[in-house]
Amino acid sequence: MTTEDILQARSGSKCELCNASEALEIHEVSYGASEVGPENSLLLCGTCRAQIGEPEKADVHHWRCLSESMWSPTPAVQVMAWRILNQLRAEDWARDLLDMLYLEDATLAWAKASSAETSDIEDIKHLDCNGVLLSAGDDVTLIKDLNVKGAGFTAKRGTVVRGISLVHDNAAQIEGRVNSQRIVILTEFVKKSN
Repeated sequence: MTTEDILQARSGSKCELCNASEALEIHEVSYGASEVGPENSLLLCGTCRAQIGEPEKADVHHWRCLSESMWSPTPAVQVMAWRILNQLRAEDWARDLLDMLYLEDATLAWAKASSAETSDIEDIKHLDCNGVLLSAGDDVTLIKDLNVKGAGFTAKRGTVVRGISLVHDNAAQIEGRVNSQRIVILTEFVKKSN
């Protein structure tokens, strides 16, 4: 059996990310110098291939299909879902899906491998006012009253912001919910809660 035959059988002749059934072609999910085979390839439609090839032109709402395909038992599908959701983590829904997605250690290493954008982003470290490393999902406390522009309120010193998100391309900013509003907060005005 050829790789294409195996992928057709595995996917039911549908795109392994969005379930479309037209213009299907093999797409390699890169990982080092491995040979191309069914275990590191996907069967994708033209829309998915085009959006992966040009992420800056991607229709982010097309990728809502990952809410189903990310649960695939196929590691290559999980890896591609993780990579796409990671690129879209500025979107609340994509960040929520990424938080739910569990990958085995080897699969997560594959997802992170050979993804230049991911490597660059991982070099960005978000530090609180005391130099403590912040991670997505941490709770922080405001150390200063902050006037929230455009929302018409002041976030008071001592307010605990639970389950923060990191602004992926700016080490000086995090996002959190204060008074039921999602706001951007400068890391210099927060300290990590224990």
